[in-house]
Formats: sequence, C-alpha cells, structure tokens
Amino acid sequence: MASTIQLADYLFLRLRQLGVGAIHGVPGDYNLTLLDHVEPSGLRWVGNANEFNAGYAADGYARIKGLGALVTTFGVGELSAINAIAGAYTERAAVVHIVGTPPRAAQDSRLLIHHTFNDGEYGRFAQMHAHVTVAQTRLRDPRMAPRQIDEVLRQCLLYSRPVYIEMPVDLVAALVPDETLRVPLIRHEVEELVAADDLIPGLDQVLDEILRRIETAKQPVILVDGEIRPMGIVGEVQQVVDMTGWPTWTSTFGKGLLNETISNFHGVYQGSYGSPAVHAFVQEADLVLFFGPHLSSTNTYAFSSIPPAEATISFTDTEVKMGAKTFRDVPARVITSLLVQRLGHSSTSSSSLPTTTTTTMWKRYDPYPDLPRDYSLSLTDGFVDDTATSHLTQDKLWRVLANFLCPGDIVLGETGTAGYGVREMPLPRHVRVFAPVTWLSIGYMLPGAQGAALAQRELAEESSSSSSSLESSAAARYSGLGGVDDAARTVLFIGDGSFQMTAQELATIIRLRLNVVIFLINNDGYTIERCIHGRRQGYNDVSPWRYLQAPSFFGAGQEEEEGGAYTCRASTWAELREILNDDRVADGRGLRMIELMVGREDAPQGLLRDLLEKQKARSES
Repeated sequence: MASTIQLADYLFLRLRQLGVGAIHGVPGDYNLTLLDHVEPSGLRWVGNANEFNAGYAADGYARIKGLGALVTTFGVGELSAINAIAGAYTERAAVVHIVGTPPRAAQDSRLLIHHTFNDGEYGRFAQMHAHVTVAQTRLRDPRMAPRQIDEVLRQCLLYSRPVYIEMPVDLVAALVPDETLRVPLIRHEVEELVAADDLIPGLDQVLDEILRRIETAKQPVILVDGEIRPMGIVGEVQQVVDMTGWPTWTSTFGKGLLNETISNFHGVYQGSYGSPAVHAFVQEADLVLFFGPHLSSTNTYAFSSIPPAEATISFTDTEVKMGAKTFRDVPARVITSLLVQRLGHSSTSSSSLPTTTTTTMWKRYDPYPDLPRDYSLSLTDGFVDDTATSHLTQDKLWRVLANFLCPGDIVLGETGTAGYGVREMPLPRHVRVFAPVTWLSIGYMLPGAQGAALAQRELAEESSSSSSSLESSAAARYSGLGGVDDAARTVLFIGDGSFQMTAQELATIIRLRLNVVIFLINNDGYTIERCIHGRRQGYNDVSPWRYLQAPSFFGAGQEEEEGGAYTCRASTWAELREILNDDRVADGRGLRMIELMVGREDAPQGLLRDLLEKQKARSES
C-alpha cells in the first residue's frame, strides 16, 4: 500500500526541503487547523502583528534565504498582505503566499459567510492576486494537490517571484501520496545546463559575438544591477569583474551584491545626478557589459543611468541584447558560466576548457583611469573633529556610519533620506544591502529587517551544521553573505515617518531575540517628500513620538536583562562618536536602537539635495 501524508504536512515539508525554516503570518479562522501543522513539520511559526507586516517580513527573509512563506486567512487577511506581495513581485522576492480558505462545500454552495463580499463569489481575491504573483493554484482534489504544489513552487524558484496557494479548510488533513517528497524539486544546477549547452540553439553564435566585442573594446565598463540575485549569477558576475579589471559600477538594486573592496569597483552609478566625470566615462564607453538590468525610473536616476544601447550587451533571465539585436532563450546562468570559462581560458591558455574561437584578449587599463570611489569618514578625522559639538548633518553622516559596518552584516535603508544615504556607504565584503528600488512602499524595511535577521540567524545555524540539505544550500546561495556566524547583525536605517508605518514589528524582533541595530533618523517628518514638494506643508509632518520608549512598550526588558534592549540618542558628532565606540552598540546582542537627530530639511548629497535646492530657489524667486 502506498505511503500517505496529510496535505498540510506535504506542503510544509516541501518548503522545509527548499530551505525555508520559518513561516510568517497571522492566524485566522480559515487557517487555524493549517497552522497546527507548522511546528510538527520542523518549521518555526513567527506570528506577526498584521498580515501587511508579515508579507514584508517574508519578502526580507526570501531575499536572504532564496525563498520565504507566509500564511494568511481568506479575504481580509490576504488583502492586507497584497501590497507586500506586489512589492515582492516587482523586486523579485520568491514568496509563497498560502491562503486558508472556507471549506469546499461552502464555496460550492455560494454561502454568504464572513470575510467574503457577501455575494457568493469566492474567486475574486485569487483574481486580484493573479496580477501580483507568477503562478497560482487552487487545491481542490487531494489526488492532484501534491503535483499542483510542486509546480507552483518550481515557478516561484525559477522566476524568483511570489506564488499563491489556496488551501481549503477541509483539505488540510486530507491524505495524499508522499512519494514525490523523495524527489528533489531542484535538479538542474548550472553544471548540468552548461553540459547540455548544445540544446540551446545559437548559443555559440551569441558567445562568439560577446567575445568579439570584448576583444575589440577600447573603453569597456561593467554595470551590475540587482536582478543578478534572482537570476542566480552573482558569483559568475563577480568573476567577470575580477578577471577583466574593468571599471565597475552597480545600481541601487545591485549594491551589496559584489565585493566593493576591489580597486575597480566605483560605487552606485547615478547617471546625470552623480559625478560628471563618471557619467561621461560610461556614456562614452564603446562596450558596456550590463548584467541583470532593472530599468525603473528610481533605480536609474530618472533613466539617466541607462547606458547607450549601441554600446551595451545586456544579460537578462533568458535573453542577451546587443544593441537592436535580441537573442532569446539563452539562460543567464548558462551564458555567464560559459563566458567565465572563456575568459579564464584566454587568461590562462588552458586547453582543458571548451572553446570554439581563438584565444580572446581584452582591454587592460594601463594606466587605470582616475575615477572616484566610495569613501568613509573617520570620527577621528579632523574634518569631523572640528565640528564635534555641532549637529549631525547628512552630507557627512553616511560616510561616518560606514565605519560601523562589519563583514556579514545586512544593511537596510528605508525609503527616504536613509535609502539615499546607504548608497554612499563603502561596504566590507559579504554585506547585503536593501535600498529603495521600484515599489518604494514606505515602512517596508522594519518588518523586512525582521525577516532578513531571522534568515541571517538560520544561515549561521546551518553553516555550523552538517545536516543542511542540498536544496537548502542551493537556495542559500542567493544570500551573498559568505560565511555567516552568530555574531552577524542586521542594521536598519529608517526615518521617523517610515518607522511609524510598521512599528509593531519591533515586538517580533524583540520576541525572537534577533540581532538588530536600528538607527532611527529623526528629521521631524517626511523629509524625502519635503525635498520633492511641500517643504513647509503640514501634510509632510508626523506626530512626535518618544521613539526610544518603543522597545520597552513592545516588550523589551532592561538593558542588563536577558532580552533587554539598549537605546541612546545622538544630536552631535561628539555624541555619535561615544555611541559608536560603545561595545554595547557594536558588539551587543538583541535590539539596539539609536536615535539620530537631524534637521527637517537635511538630506544626503545628490538627487534629494538637488531637488530641495531647486524648490528653495523657486520659492525665493
């Protein structure tokens, strides 16, 4: 007789196989029996303050572990989460949204029950989610349910976008065959794909053309965007950057994915809003290798950082574009892996690597061009010491705070001045950055920090254990964190207005005893909006909270107690120096919260400052 398992157990065990260690969400009357299966399946139930926050937290978790999951109830719960799911779709976080729905009999009878539109239509919420998920499934037949679950999860992993699963209450305990659980869901790693490259029509032609352009380029550069993470080519792109030695920039979305300590890395390319010398150098390049482009207006500085099409070779999931030519059905992991092999063959003259062309040599910059790089400012630097008793200003603040970062940290900069500030920070190796990219839903970063910090801790536990599965390791490669230990921190930079959006998730961080450092930028309202419009309008103000009392209110004990929180405030450079030199902040455990007082119209250099100055000029004219 075939072995069976309850359907809920099948789903949760499959998620566990894929590296998921925790389920975010909120209990509701159509998912309660489903939640009974979470912990027996070896998963942690997080339990968030609301579904909105749970979706954000699952997104942050997914960007570190490769896959995240949340459970909500039908109707009211899933619609509370849909904004977060839409953000995950936009910025490519692989989130599994599981919705507990009324029993099939109630749906078939069109009963007018709670959490519905009171019209007997049960499919409307799924229709809404179809616009913000890459795949959806409605479980109705136990015989088909395991295959439905597996297919949806494959698409979630393949496209690195959210998926949607409806689980009726009466199917939770239904018995289903368990034999497919013994078949890995991820089977095609890059080595297998490369070995079968002859199955990809025109691949040699594409590769030869890329190598020809590389060989003849006189002023080549590399641009790296954030979609290399969901595409799974971070390692290959780093190898190309290292091998060529060409000047390399990233986008906001891509920041933190590469090793920023190498000599040919020059920070975030800000187009016409950044250095004129950099902008001219990139625009005059005769070859731009552009990996993982994400061409939203915010990620491209109002489209000004998009390189000239005729000089650009762009690599997306399954396409390579060279000027007006598009080569379709070319998997990014295959073409970048083969490109690394060819470049390695060219530099080592090894005959063991496959090649269909002659040895390729490429441009070596000698002398290397004089191009600016990100830099930090030390608190002992005279530039800061001369103003030690003056108030903090964001023209220096972010380069000073860069000294606080350590290898393995996760850094989050909330939409607002913080999101622009973290772009200026030079990073140690293996530091991941979350910054505003496209969705820009204010309040994301606090629950996102909870999810990221939990994933970070799980990675540390897995790295010290030999029991982690092959599939878990494959999913974890998306983290980019390298060797993670239990001292790793999640460092959140967030404004006062953004903090008020999702402050409840501070309670989850405290309850789970996560290592999170929060720098709260108190500029008395929505300064980013003031920069855009309404410098002195009341709609950009927020209520003045006593922010440093929040940890106590949300359940943290005294600093010296287990599970306690450390809080402090800085208004001047001298106060900030004292805080950053305090071991309780840098090396402490649990929650540390530092309030930084800055001016209402203070903003980092660059786009925001330019917008503010233009607004001032208009008001004075």
